[in-house]
Amino acid sequence: MTMTAATVGPQRYQERYAARLESVTQARRDIALVLQTWGLPQLVEVAAQVVTELVANAVEHTDAATVGASITRVGKESARIVVTDTSRTRPTPGTPSQDDEHGRGLLLVDALAHAWGSELVRGGKRIWAELRVPAAC
Repeated sequence: MTMTAATVGPQRYQERYAARLESVTQARRDIALVLQTWGLPQLVEVAAQVVTELVANAVEHTDAATVGASITRVGKESARIVVTDTSRTRPTPGTPSQDDEHGRGLLLVDALAHAWGSELVRGGKRIWAELRVPAAC
């Protein structure tokens, strides 16, 4: 008789952080550690950039008391980052001039993620970004 383990769901990590700029660093570290643990070190740098931008935006542009961040492994070499807050205002990429020091966060997320978007949910919104290990050249 052969037995196999039943799938219980995807690998997932989630945490809530105080809506302070210091939490950006902690969220970035937590997500990087999770990816290392899952054996996806190729995604650490990109995930660090994406989670930094998304959590920083939630902290800076909402009046939320806390910000949620999660990462779910959605494939052998892919993961989905989700950041939640209590604002009902959906993010839109900026159109900064060359001299602007801010306003490029979502443009960076768009450039780094395979796909990204936002959804209104009960109690606020979620912004998600899907990351994939690049194909070997």
